[in-house]
Amino acid sequence: MATVGISARMEYALRAMLLLAEASTDKAGPLSIEALAHRQNLPSTFLEPIAADLKRAGLVHSVLGSKGGYQLTREPTDISLGDVLRAVDGPLVQVRSLPPEVSEYAGVAEHLSDVWAAVQESVSRVLDRTSLHDVVASPHRVANSGGLPVVEQDVVLKFTAAASPPQ
Repeated sequence: MATVGISARMEYALRAMLLLAEASTDKAGPLSIEALAHRQNLPSTFLEPIAADLKRAGLVHSVLGSKGGYQLTREPTDISLGDVLRAVDGPLVQVRSLPPEVSEYAGVAEHLSDVWAAVQESVSRVLDRTSLHDVVASPHRVANSGGLPVVEQDVVLKFTAAASPPQ
């Protein structure tokens, strides 16, 4: 059974990016995979392919050397949670592995695709209007997402993550 949820991969990507946002704000320099994993108690082998996806998406770049690691390519205010999630897992909402707008139904269910489109719009609105900076610097601020506080978004994300089967 599929649910609307946040996969472990998506959650790990967000947690790593929040650390990179904090490091960027503090001018702390690059963070290695090991440092990211240690600070958030994440498996480093799982973070490596996530970092590669984030780099491919242009959200981070790698710095070589003994003090190397990863850094954000843009300011934390310019990277949304939606950017991060799409980079590691593709579209935010899918219906049977397809974008909601391509779903077609007949009869009594003919307008169900409108519901899926509204779900996609709502999820995108919250995640695209909440930046890494919003979460790191002011987690209790009301995000510009229809009045839903970031703290409540976090509860919603945790609830759906808990409802998802383990990855």
